Amino acid sequence: MAEKSKILIIGGTGYIGKFVVEASAKAEHPTFALIRESTVSDLEKAKLIENFKNHGVTLVFGDIYDHGSLVKAIKGVDVVISTVGHGQLADQTKIIAAIKEAGNVKRFFPSEFGNDVDCVHAVEPAKSAFATKARIRRAVEAEGIPYTYVSTNCFAAYFLPSLGQAGATSPPRDKVVSLGDGNPKAIFVNEEDIGTFTIKAVDDPRTLNKILYLRPPANIYSFNDVVSLWEKKIGKTLERIYVPEEQLLKNIQESPIPLNMAIGHSVFVKGDHTNFEIKPSFGVEASQLYPDVKYTTVEEYLDQFI
Repeated sequence: MAEKSKILIIGGTGYIGKFVVEASAKAEHPTFALIRESTVSDLEKAKLIENFKNHGVTLVFGDIYDHGSLVKAIKGVDVVISTVGHGQLADQTKIIAAIKEAGNVKRFFPSEFGNDVDCVHAVEPAKSAFATKARIRRAVEAEGIPYTYVSTNCFAAYFLPSLGQAGATSPPRDKVVSLGDGNPKAIFVNEEDIGTFTIKAVDDPRTLNKILYLRPPANIYSFNDVVSLWEKKIGKTLERIYVPEEQLLKNIQESPIPLNMAIGHSVFVKGDHTNFEIKPSFGVEASQLYPDVKYTTVEEYLDQFI
C-alpha cells in the first residue's frame, strides 16, 4: 500500500473547506490546514478549529498574502487543495507562485466546487466569477503544475432546504417559483460527499490533469422533478409559478445581490450542469470511479424536512 499523500488545505475554515479537511483526516491522510493566527481567536471559528485538532489535523499558520509562510507550508506536503471563497479566487495566483517555488507538489486542486467553468453560458456577474476560475485553470496549466479540477455542481444545502426559494428556510408547502420552464437537469451533491469524493481523487492517477465531475445518478433532477418529488413526500400539489428567462435577466440586472440569481440562470435555465458530455480526454465522473462511496441522494436529503 503506497503511503498516503500529505495534504495542505487552504481555506479550510470556509464553507466547503471544513468538509474537505474532515474528509482528509477521516481518510487518514496527514492533513494540514493553513490558517491565519487571528483565526484561532475568532470565536465563530474556535469550535471548528478544536474539531480539526480532535481529528488529528495539524494547524499551519500562514496566509496566501505572505509568500514565505505559504512556500514553507507547501514544502511540507505533497498535495495542495484550495477551498478559498469567492473574494480570493483571483488571488490563487499567489498559491500557484508558491507551488512553483516550492517545487515538490504532486497535485494542486484550485478552488472550483461548482459548475465546470469551461462549459458555462452565464450572464454577469456569474460570467466574471466563472471567468476568474477559468483564468486560474489556465495559469495552473501554463506553469505545468499537475492538477485536478473538481466540478461539484450544486451544494445540496444551498438549494434543497428551500428548493431555491429566496428567503425561505424550509421547502415550500403552498407555491413554488421556478427559474425558466423547470426542465433542464441540474445536479445536487451533499457537502460531506463533496469532501469524500475530492479526497478520493488525491492519489488516483485516473484524476491527474483531469476534471473530476460529481454527477451521482440519483442526484440528477430538473427543477420540476425536485418539486414533484417533494409533492409526493408531503402528499400535496404546489402551485408552480414560472419566471420566463427574459424576466429573470431583468431581475438579475435590477437585483442588489445578483450573483446567486445569475448562477441560477446558468444552472436552471441554460442547463450548464448537464448540457455537455464528459469525455475521457478531459474528465472523469466520481460515482463511477468510486462506487464504494455511499452518497446521500436527493430523496434521502429531502426526508429530513417532511
